[in-house]
Amino acid sequence: MLNKIVDSIALALKDIADGATILISGFGSAGFPDELVEGLIVQGATDLTVVCNNAGNSDRGLAALLTTGRVRKIICSYPRQANSHIFNDLYRRGQIELELVPQGTLAERLRAAGAGIGGFFCPTGYGTELAKGKETRLIDGRWYVYETPLYGDVALIKAESGDRWGNLNYRMAARNFAPVMATAAKQTIATVFEVKALGEMDPESIITPGIYVDKVVPITRVKTAADPVR
Repeated sequence: MLNKIVDSIALALKDIADGATILISGFGSAGFPDELVEGLIVQGATDLTVVCNNAGNSDRGLAALLTTGRVRKIICSYPRQANSHIFNDLYRRGQIELELVPQGTLAERLRAAGAGIGGFFCPTGYGTELAKGKETRLIDGRWYVYETPLYGDVALIKAESGDRWGNLNYRMAARNFAPVMATAAKQTIATVFEVKALGEMDPESIITPGIYVDKVVPITRVKTAADPVR
């Protein structure tokens, strides 16, 4: 019987190796897999490359992972925010590498990896430092920059619900990068607030098919005034 439900965060993360590239979903707090990132801190993998929309907020979540010193490089769209002081300090001291990628380009690089596409030409970034060292091409009178697929060893994502086969759906904007990250990683680990019986999920509501998901961990929903959709 195919059953991808895993009893604990620790068990789901135990095989993540040093040097792995970790794709982490989320747009701010929406869809960010807090429990999995907290578990990764405990798990202890080091020399990591992290792909995420931003570089962490305040001192929790991704910022807490950065504090451990076990992230070698971060690939993101928004490294600096009002409360991204941990990343800012590490970067200024030369203790973390940064690859800055425009948000739409980041999503498309992940999608390209999942679709098996060898790369694509995009106008975003042409004529800026972001195009330095990359192939450029004039297409129909407009200049484009060649971008490569962005693969991950592991994707850590948060879904709303799922079944034992790994089929997932999401809550509104919490969906964000999770679907493309699930397709772009060798292994996808998802948390869900609700486990559905097999066949209970309407096929039309399934956003990430179970073929892209390796482990599903049920978690308890946490609501706070500051973070109502966590």
